[in-house]
Amino acid sequence: MNLAFISEHASPLAALGGVDSGGQNVYVAQVARHLARRGHSIDIFTRWDNPDLPEIVDCDERIRIVHIAAGPRRALPKEDILPFMDAFTEQMICFIDRQPRPYDLIHAHFFMSGLVAANLEEMRGIPFVVTFHALGKVRVQHQGNADRFPVARFAIEDRVMRAATQVIAECPQDRADMINLYNADDERISIVPCGFDPAEFHPMHRSVACRAVGLDPERRYLLQLGRMVPRKGVANVIHGFACFLHHSHDQDVDLLIVGGETAEPDPAKTPEIGRLQAIAAAEGIADRVLFVGRRDREMLKYFYNAAYVFASTPWYEPFGITPLEAMACGTPVIGSRVGGIQYTVAHGKTGLLVPPKNPPAFAAALHTLFNDEFTRERCSRRAIARVNTYFTWGKVVDKLEYVYRQCAHKKHRKETQCTPQPPPSKPQTHPSPAK
Repeated sequence: MNLAFISEHASPLAALGGVDSGGQNVYVAQVARHLARRGHSIDIFTRWDNPDLPEIVDCDERIRIVHIAAGPRRALPKEDILPFMDAFTEQMICFIDRQPRPYDLIHAHFFMSGLVAANLEEMRGIPFVVTFHALGKVRVQHQGNADRFPVARFAIEDRVMRAATQVIAECPQDRADMINLYNADDERISIVPCGFDPAEFHPMHRSVACRAVGLDPERRYLLQLGRMVPRKGVANVIHGFACFLHHSHDQDVDLLIVGGETAEPDPAKTPEIGRLQAIAAAEGIADRVLFVGRRDREMLKYFYNAAYVFASTPWYEPFGITPLEAMACGTPVIGSRVGGIQYTVAHGKTGLLVPPKNPPAFAAALHTLFNDEFTRERCSRRAIARVNTYFTWGKVVDKLEYVYRQCAHKKHRKETQCTPQPPPSKPQTHPSPAK
């Protein structure tokens, strides 16, 4: 198939760990890569936010990044991009009309990309599927006035859900939210999770991992890794870690926090780091919380393998890829009982689930995994087995290919039904043979 991906703010070329660079960037890049290996061609359309990049970047024999001129050619917060989606649509149409081969299907990522895909479906008849990666009504429930997206987002999501040939939910909670909050058609929702690459994330000896990133193998580490934004619940991890230390008096445990806009932790470039540093100082554990800064993706496996436990306690999470990556490295996860995390982390088997914003519950889970070696080792083995059974990118793409082909079949059937058929020819009559 010839496929178009739209990911207006999350380019596969972006550095991960910043405010707007995370799971969606990984998803788009990995799915495209695995589809290309199966012979599909993919153009990934994203907003042109860097004047130093060309319009088209060839990433692979079958993958191109296409930069669309929409708004200023510089990075913008994703909350400020919606006004430029009409221009994005117009420029995409210009590009599409120049191509020698039409697109069989569009896969839109996020609601603004879904808006562009719905426009293209109306103007050029290209069917589309959409993965929202986050829903506006769910965000507002958890963030209230801190959510900066315009209220128009809700109506756009409604329109996109009704216009899409198929809507892709990342977990059962995502599907339930679409049905309950948007009255979406459950028959047009398919659950396809995110994944990980076993060639990228796998177990290794802990001492090797520690040496690779300059950590002391004699110390034990709790790891928090991901985007530095309040909703990710990193403050909850710090408060819970402080509670754990105050009650256990363990002297060989540190908290590693990986992420941010820069390689060195800089509160000026990543204000959330400054807020978190102040929390650690107020808790009296500043010397036990190590802010690492952003790290290149090829280094992340070493941090996962160096850690005894991985923490992911956001207020809400549409899916959450980092728990999969941690489990793939054999690191048990303490996760919030929300969204996709409660789908991927099997409580008591691959880690422990706790309520969000509950430091004492997090501390209790930490005590279990740090001080019960049998439970931790059992969770490690089961975590590796679970993610390799259900959540590799190969298995994700198996499901996406099925959805794509079903959508293409629906389009073909619709076109066949709409094409005027010639009237049946009048049957010929022949005289009866003479007797």
